Amino acid sequence: MTSLKKNLSSSLLFNNLKIKIDRNIILPVVGRGCITWSLTLREERRLRVFKNRVLRRIFGPRRDEVTEDWRKLHNEEFNDLYSSPNIVRVIKSRRIRWAGHVACMGDRRGVYEVLVGKTYRKGPLGRPRRRRDDNIKLDLHEVECGGIDWIEVAQVRHRWRTLVNAVMNIRVT
Repeated sequence: MTSLKKNLSSSLLFNNLKIKIDRNIILPVVGRGCITWSLTLREERRLRVFKNRVLRRIFGPRRDEVTEDWRKLHNEEFNDLYSSPNIVRVIKSRRIRWAGHVACMGDRRGVYEVLVGKTYRKGPLGRPRRRRDDNIKLDLHEVECGGIDWIEVAQVRHRWRTLVNAVMNIRVT
């Protein structure tokens, strides 16, 4: 992002080109390895703030019609200018899609054991950390599919794809 600041705020480039830079360069770098993340609410908020900061740099300030002053755009105005999926929803849908892929591999693969396996060592004091399996259950709970066995649903491809699309369309405030 730092190396692209001048390009994103340049008035010589059109906004569509800046959006393509965001979509093809910045978002893949930010979302790298997102399938293994355990997002907390703080991290989700920081990702949304980062995305809005990039969009503010792309679209720049606007002149108010009434007062003729320059002002920053509000977050709701970005939705009118650029209808991109929320970065948190993209990360959650990628995580769900990857989990379905791993669940279809079977329980003899090492990746499957990493995803749903239990640790047999004693953990640190305090609240237990969220595991990858817990994140998937929470994501499914957000789309009101919390009581289902997600590993069995992942075996049927069209049902799992419907769930991934439902996670992509959840409302994040």
